Amino acid sequence: MLRLAHQLIGLICLSILDLAALSQPQPNIILIIADDLAWDDSSPYGHPSIRTPNLERMAKDGMRFDRAFLTISSCSPSRSSILTGRYPHQTDAEQLHWPLPADQVTFVEILRQAGYWTAAAGKWHLGEAVKDRFDRIWEADSSGFQLPSGAAAQANQFVESASGDARSGCSQWLEALNSRPDGRPFFLWLAALDPHRPYDEGILETPHTLQEVRVPPTLPDLPAVRHDLALYYDEITRLDRYVGKILDAVTTQGLADSTLIIFISDNGRPFPRDKTTLYDSGIRTPMLAQWKGHIPANTLCPQLISSIDLAPGFLSLAGTAIPDSMVGVSFLPLLRQPNQAIRSQCFAEKHWHDYEDQSRAIRTLHHKLILNEYHDLPMTPPADAVRGPVYQAMLSAMSNGVLPQHQQQCMRLPRPREEFYNLDQDPHELNNLIDDPAYQRVIQQHRNSLEAWRQQTKDQIPAYRTPDEFNRFDGSVTAARIRPRPSKAAMKQMREQPLKQP
Repeated sequence: MLRLAHQLIGLICLSILDLAALSQPQPNIILIIADDLAWDDSSPYGHPSIRTPNLERMAKDGMRFDRAFLTISSCSPSRSSILTGRYPHQTDAEQLHWPLPADQVTFVEILRQAGYWTAAAGKWHLGEAVKDRFDRIWEADSSGFQLPSGAAAQANQFVESASGDARSGCSQWLEALNSRPDGRPFFLWLAALDPHRPYDEGILETPHTLQEVRVPPTLPDLPAVRHDLALYYDEITRLDRYVGKILDAVTTQGLADSTLIIFISDNGRPFPRDKTTLYDSGIRTPMLAQWKGHIPANTLCPQLISSIDLAPGFLSLAGTAIPDSMVGVSFLPLLRQPNQAIRSQCFAEKHWHDYEDQSRAIRTLHHKLILNEYHDLPMTPPADAVRGPVYQAMLSAMSNGVLPQHQQQCMRLPRPREEFYNLDQDPHELNNLIDDPAYQRVIQQHRNSLEAWRQQTKDQIPAYRTPDEFNRFDGSVTAARIRPRPSKAAMKQMREQPLKQP
C-alpha cells in the first residue's frame, strides 16, 4: 500500500508540474544545506538584522516554507535521513558521526541510474560507504567541525587546517557546478560548514554589532551571549554570499528555467536549548525553493513538510520510481499548491550527540508532544556549545541564583517525561501543558499518533546506553572518545564480545 501511495503521489506531481514538457531534458536539482542555521535566523524569515540578501532573493523569486521540519537536530544523522528518505533510526546512522551503511538506498544513485551526473561539495560527514553514490566529491576539511584525535583533543580546541573563506565549506561549490558534463541533467549536494562552530573574528568587513543581536528568550541577555551570537550572524552572512554565487551562476549560464534550487539547514542554531533538542529551535528548518517559470514568485507555504519528503520528491521530479525503503511523501505538490497539505504531522527523534539522550516528538500544525525516554539525564547541549561562552555564562548565572527558571531547561533534573506545547500561544515552548486538563484530549491524540508511528517504523529504545564522550559541565574529553568513531554495527559487535580473561 505504501508503494502504491508513493506511485500515485508521483503521478499527481508529474501532472501538477507538467513534467511531460519540462523533462526534456530532465530538470537539474541543486540542494544547498546550511550547517546549524536556525529556521528564523535570516531576513526572509523576519530577522531584522542578519544580512542575507541572497536568501531573501530566493524567497522573493520562489517559495518560502514556513513549517518545514527535520527528523533530528544532529548533523550527520539529519543528512543521512535526507539522503535516504528515512527516519534516523531506520538508517543505522542515528548517532552523531555514525557512517551511513552501504546497504542503505539513497536517492542519489537512483538519479544517477536515471542519467543524472551527481556531485557533492563541502561538508561530507556521511562516512566512506556511500561516497560511490556520487560521480564526484569535493570534501571540505573536517577539522572545521570535529576536534582533533588523540592527545591533541585534550586541549578541547578545534585546530582548523583550512584558512579564510575555505572554512565556510562553500569555496568549491562553483567548481562543482562548473564541472558538470554537457548534455546531462545534474544533481548537486552543496553542504556548507557555516554557521557551525568554531567562530572566528573578522570574517566580514562589516561585522554584526552587539546592538544588532536579537537574544532568544531561552538565553540570558549578557555581553558574552551577544558577542557569540554576533559571530554566528557573521557566518550566516558569509554563507549567504556563497548562495548568491550559485544563484548568479545558474542565471548567467542559462540554467534558471531548468534547475530547481532548494535551500535548507541540517539542524538548529548551535546554542543551548537549540541544536540537538526537539524544540522548534532545533528541528524547524528554513526551506526555500526557486525554479524560474515553475514556482510562482514570492509565495509562502504554510503546510507541514518533513526533510524525508525531499528524496521522493526529487525522484518524482526525475520521473523515476520511489523505492519501498523511503517513507517520506513527495513535496512536489506544494510547489504549485502551497496551501494543500501533504501530511498532517511530522516526527522527530533525538539520539546520542556527544552526550547520551533518547527523545521522540510529534509536531502538528499547532501543537507538539515530546517524549523524553531518558528523563534522568540533563538536556546537555552539544560539547562545542558546552565549551562556549554562552553555556558557561548560564552555568555561572545558575550557580549564583540569577538564571531564570525558563532558561534552566538544559540543566534541570529530573526532566519531565512528557512535554506538550500550544505553539500558536507559546512559540518558544516555555509553558509545558502536559498536566493541563483543557488539553488532555488533544494530548492523547498526539500520544496515540506518536505510538503508532513508533510501531510502524520499528522504533525501539536501545538495550544499552552510549557513554558520553565529553564532560557535561566543561566539555572536556572523556575516555569514551575514539576517532574515527566506530559504526553502529562495530559498536554492537564490541559490546557483544566476551570479556578477556586475565
